[in-house]
Amino acid sequence: MTPPLSGIRVLELGQLIAGPFCGQMLADFGAEVLKIEPPKTGDSMRQWGRTDDEGRPVWWSVIARNKRSVTLNLRMSEGQEVLKKLVAEADILIENFRPGTMERWGLGYDALSQINPRLIMVRISGFGQTGPYASRAGFASVCEAMGGLRYIAGYPDRPSVRAGISLGDTLAGTFGAMGALLALQARHQTGKGQVVDSSIYESSLAMTEAIVAEFDAGGHVRQRTGPSLPGIAPSNAYPCADGRDIIIGANQDTVYQRLCAAMDRPDLATDPRFATHRARGEHAAEIDAIIADWTAQHVSADVLQRMTEAGVPAGLEFTAADMLKDPHYLERESIVRVEDPSGKSLAMQNVFPRLLSTPGEIRHTGPALGQDTDHVLNDLLGLSENDVTTLRKLGAI
Repeated sequence: MTPPLSGIRVLELGQLIAGPFCGQMLADFGAEVLKIEPPKTGDSMRQWGRTDDEGRPVWWSVIARNKRSVTLNLRMSEGQEVLKKLVAEADILIENFRPGTMERWGLGYDALSQINPRLIMVRISGFGQTGPYASRAGFASVCEAMGGLRYIAGYPDRPSVRAGISLGDTLAGTFGAMGALLALQARHQTGKGQVVDSSIYESSLAMTEAIVAEFDAGGHVRQRTGPSLPGIAPSNAYPCADGRDIIIGANQDTVYQRLCAAMDRPDLATDPRFATHRARGEHAAEIDAIIADWTAQHVSADVLQRMTEAGVPAGLEFTAADMLKDPHYLERESIVRVEDPSGKSLAMQNVFPRLLSTPGEIRHTGPALGQDTDHVLNDLLGLSENDVTTLRKLGAI
């Protein structure tokens, strides 16, 4: 079936995570993504992350999947001219340089939209394209802090913590992709492209629920509360006899009653301290201690089975090893194996969300540096072999 973004051409100029993740999402759903990389060095993501048993980093195979690699030196006028030729036939351009960089190269939206008024330019940065902080360097860790995610993450008696991933980058990439799709829809109506300004700090801010409203309305500053949420109980991680923790969420009254029955503790359902949602929130530490004492007497598989049979939301904390053998993952093909250029297969997360009529797919892993340069310049732009040879001698490709 034809994927939903078939026929959409994307130029991805970004490096590291935020811009490339945006490009990955669009490529997964059929867009032709031309990954523009510096000659010789390529995207730094080629060197990031853990390696396979032969010393090759594998993250690149995921974040650059379904893309074509074209080398282009955007610091040279010759490289800039090639990019302008590509822009003339492109639908979307993604960049995540520090604001002002594209303008210094003569590649700002004002210049590129003169070449192609239908161009949509997704600009991903730490702090956005405007404002007093726009020119600051902004990695995910810093922008997650400014966006409010760091202050509330962790335990109240310890410094804040981060998720084990670059969450702000992937959020900004996701919002960038969503913005690109919205701009495509707007283009259907107006015939014109526009700029999508996706900042990491605002993408983090968007995830903070009612934190700002709570402060504005009542002066409440949400604090770090570890694995639980204030006033929401029981909903926590509980230790089991085999050393694993199990997550149980039973804060709704009817679900809590089913939890009590599964624990063979019907008395807890009518105990005034725990009988209502508000009462449980006020006595969260007490009910959590009771549940933890019970789970600690059973292995995690037994606890999970009891919870499942009782209709109580519960689950184990999965590692990649758990994911690869879990029957639900297997049945839904949440993880798939993709053959890489070495002839081996590499497991990676599938394409999400699932579109049942026009799904996305993983066609190949991340490309070798510059493997598509000649094809794009010769076949898409119509440059001659002599032109390409000249550009290569100049170092523009």
